[in-house]
Amino acid sequence: MASRASIAGHPIHPMLVSIPIGLFVFSLVADIAARLGWGEPWPAVAFYCMGGGIVGALLAAIPGLVDLLSMTDDRVKKIGLSHMAVMLIVVTLYVVNFALRWRGEPIEGTPLALSVIAILLLLVGGWLGGHMVYVHGVAVDTAIIERRKAQVPVPRERRRAGQGLPVGQF
Repeated sequence: MASRASIAGHPIHPMLVSIPIGLFVFSLVADIAARLGWGEPWPAVAFYCMGGGIVGALLAAIPGLVDLLSMTDDRVKKIGLSHMAVMLIVVTLYVVNFALRWRGEPIEGTPLALSVIAILLLLVGGWLGGHMVYVHGVAVDTAIIERRKAQVPVPRERRRAGQGLPVGQF
């Protein structure tokens, strides 16, 4: 099932999700660095990573929703709805976390716990998203794969000497 939200045949949602995932994970790394007393900038790094991750997640959700609404298989759609629900919980936890830090809450306690819980849920949501792609073929254009399989390789006599052959087979 090809993605409805794509650019040149490439689905947009998987391209965009790496941005918030990276920012959310690095915000936890920055929290841990701050907790270990590695310096003054780490709380600010965590804060800005969370803000960027929230914006990135909301942007990635738009093509993800387009793909979800175009699904026809009810079983896969149920997995997609679970993926969406978990990821919305992750974003909500980060919005609450961001707001607490905006108010000046120290990293210890609730904000750090929210970061850890959100990352654990991020793993669950990522697994559900991967399951849709790798098991059910969501956003995979099988027509392109079949066309590539059907292409006939260049006959041996049309190849230039030594090109296109495995090493040692001239």
